[in-house]
Amino acid sequence: MPHIAIDYSGNLEETVDIAALCELLRKTGIETGVFPMAGIRVRAFRADHVAIADGDSRHGYIDISVRLRGGRSFEARKMATERLFAAAREFLAPALASRPMALSMEMRDIDPELSPKLNTIREHLKEG
Repeated sequence: MPHIAIDYSGNLEETVDIAALCELLRKTGIETGVFPMAGIRVRAFRADHVAIADGDSRHGYIDISVRLRGGRSFEARKMATERLFAAAREFLAPALASRPMALSMEMRDIDPELSPKLNTIREHLKEG
């Protein structure tokens, strides 16, 4: 049950297709083989009020947070982190080149004993 949350400054919407970034991270997450398709969730949260660096209103940021149920090896998590960050970086390359912005990412484990789950999505997935 990987949760991928994108926290971003609202001033990036004129430059970045946030919905396309969500879809890219969903697909990339599945392609790693580390995240089960039925459990992956990607969502974005716009921050309308931010103060960055020297206060210049042109500055923007995207912070990607991945919460992942414990049990995967460090190597698997590292590979998934690298693949997700590389995909985001490539997707955002035009924006990174044209405006001041920061891109960051963090992956962290969720303790399965402290995180009960219920997911009926698998029963409703289309075959094929």
